[in-house]
Amino acid sequence: MKIKITKSAYNDIVVAQNFYKTQKPGLGEYFQNSILADIDSLNIYAGIHKVQQGHYRLLSKKFPYAIYYKIVDNAIIVTAILDCRRNPLWIKKKLKKWK
Repeated sequence: MKIKITKSAYNDIVVAQNFYKTQKPGLGEYFQNSILADIDSLNIYAGIHKVQQGHYRLLSKKFPYAIYYKIVDNAIIVTAILDCRRNPLWIKKKLKKWK
């Protein structure tokens, strides 16, 4: 299956990466590489994750982030990459736009 990352999800990566850049040199790049590796694992594991708010949810292995995706017509669509420490109502609202 082909993996597609929406503009919104890509922006989620950029925002988080910028945050981690301010925490420690090199951490922003490490975050981006880790998240992209997690997304790449969907080639093997897509569809086995828990469904929340109509999206599959893959938890990042190294950071407190969740990767939300859908499977549509033999494509994996990554719709959001969100900080798990955020208010659950905020996460729900963010995902609602992709229902």
